[in-house]
Amino acid sequence: MEHEEQLQETVLEAKTVYEGRVFRVEECRVALSQGAVVRRDIVKHPGAVCVLPLLSDGQVYLVKQWRTGYGGVTLEIPAGKLDPGETDPERAVRRELREETGAIAGRLTSLGSYYGSPAILDENIRMYLAEDLTFGETDFDEDEILAPVKMPLSDLVAMVLRGEIPDGKTQAAALRVYLMKQGDFSGGSPETK
Repeated sequence: MEHEEQLQETVLEAKTVYEGRVFRVEECRVALSQGAVVRRDIVKHPGAVCVLPLLSDGQVYLVKQWRTGYGGVTLEIPAGKLDPGETDPERAVRRELREETGAIAGRLTSLGSYYGSPAILDENIRMYLAEDLTFGETDFDEDEILAPVKMPLSDLVAMVLRGEIPDGKTQAAALRVYLMKQGDFSGGSPETK
């Protein structure tokens, strides 16, 4: 991208102002490229994975769950955060897929990364497509109450287009997979960071 150096910000100092179970908040002093120093509050997150499980008949597996931050029930693709020290997103996505749907993927395809709110949150969600699925038992985390849902991918995409799916990672993964399966994806391989 032309003139990226003009957009660069340099963190001069970062101080943790809150440390929670899943994330921490840093107050940063940042130098802008033209010299001004400003404050940025950043939520630091260990990262996560999500997966769209797709059956050969075009059906996808989703989960319904209550989301306190949203204040209601959402319909989402299976997802979860990386465990402390975990560096292999494929291992994490296989774990989350099995825990939430009971599925084991014969094939995983990276769909790239998703940043939900990059101005304030550094959470990198690695997205995957899971195919060639075999099913066993689910193994929900103790703090999870999930209801599985199976539907055609085309119905999920229609729900996204009607604004009925508030979860951004589910929107992004569903649309990417739909376009890839329709042969309309001409951008080459998805980029990962």
